[in-house]
Amino acid sequence: MSLFKVFDISGSGMTAQSLRLNITASNLANADSVSSSTEETYRAREPVFSAIYDRARGDQASVGVKVAAVVENQSPLQREYRPDHPMADEEGYIYKPNVDVVAEMANMISASRSYQSNVEVFNTSKRMLMRTLTMGQ
Repeated sequence: MSLFKVFDISGSGMTAQSLRLNITASNLANADSVSSSTEETYRAREPVFSAIYDRARGDQASVGVKVAAVVENQSPLQREYRPDHPMADEEGYIYKPNVDVVAEMANMISASRSYQSNVEVFNTSKRMLMRTLTMGQ
């Protein structure tokens, strides 16, 4: 494996974790939103990752990660009886998103640490490459 592939791998990891952080931020931003119907209510979103393989070499060596899709969480929405709320439906219910704030915070910490790890891999590889280039001097 070429040393330059490490940059591709860590770069794809940083891109994936950056998207994961953005999705988590979107979920947290919409955690307290309300709606009058289940169709209009925000649903938590989650990224789905997949490995990228080097098909040119034919050895199935992994060369990174990509976001295959962003899917909506299918857990039930929160239904709350609030007949005095302006967004209440005919029966007096409002609907809140299925965002678990504690799980989203844990997800945000995990994504942030994964991003930091990829930055460290990138920087360490860069230092190793620079030292390799100065060995002959």
